[in-house]
Parts: sequence; C-alpha cells; structure tokens
Amino acid sequence: MKNNLSVIVAIAQNGVIGNNNALPWRLPEDLKRFKALTMGHHIIMGRKTYESLGRLLPGRTTVIVTRNKNYKVEGTLIVHSLEAALVLCAGDVEPFLIGGAELYKDGLKLASKLYITEVHAAYEGDAYFSEINLSEWQLSEKKDHVAASGLEYSDMIYKRK
Repeated sequence: MKNNLSVIVAIAQNGVIGNNNALPWRLPEDLKRFKALTMGHHIIMGRKTYESLGRLLPGRTTVIVTRNKNYKVEGTLIVHSLEAALVLCAGDVEPFLIGGAELYKDGLKLASKLYITEVHAAYEGDAYFSEINLSEWQLSEKKDHVAASGLEYSDMIYKRK
C-alpha cells in the first residue's frame, strides 16, 4: 500500500521522546516548525498524546487512535487502528503521525517520510522512539541549529528509498 504518511518527532540523543506524557525539553523553535509543517493537515495521535496536549491544535484535523470503543472527544475523529486513521486521511496530501511511542512503532513501517528533530542532549524519560533502519531511508535535508536557550538540535527529513 503506497501512502503519504509522514512521521514527525523530536528525539533526544538517547532515544527519549517523552517523560510523564510531556516533552522533557523546551524548544519553542521546534514547536514553530511543527506548527508550520502540520498546519492544514490531519494529525494522527494516540489517546495519551492527545490527553497530554489537553486541547485541539487549531488549523488541523485531529485523528485519535484508541482501543477504547467508547472514547469520544468533540471536534476529533476517533479510530481504533493506524490503518483506519490512514483511510480517514486519504484526501490529505500529507497526514502527520505525531505520537506516541506505540503508534510511532507501527507508523515507521507505513510512513513515506520522516521529519526528525534530533535534540543534542540526553534526557530522562519513559517513552522512547523505535530504532530506525536507516538502510530503508534517504536523508534529503539536514539543518543544524542552536536554540535561544543554547540547546543544540538538528532538523532532518528522510524519504523512504
């Protein structure tokens, strides 16, 4: 199945992507990039990721994946598998998977593009990103940055080979 799913994620150098349902770092510059990339698109996320946000992100269609058949959130689309989410997003030129760890694992198998922010520091965390088999991916863009806080990070875009 050819699809246009993009995975977007920020990963610490030790693989951490979250701690207690929150990002363990503060990187406003990366949040601006996230907003610019996802605006106008479907954003697919797990229930815990949605609950950690605590609100709908404006200008995007929110698709929540949950096993709970009774879960409802006004203003969102609820599905029970990543595959069902992709069916709902069929009209979107680039739906984005935004978390969490379990969905990312499945999403890596289906994605055609990865937007990775690599945070050049290690953090304590309880959620980790799955290992990426880089032989399946082609790095198409990399930009190194230093945030206003002094935190160094890189934006990378990979396309499936």
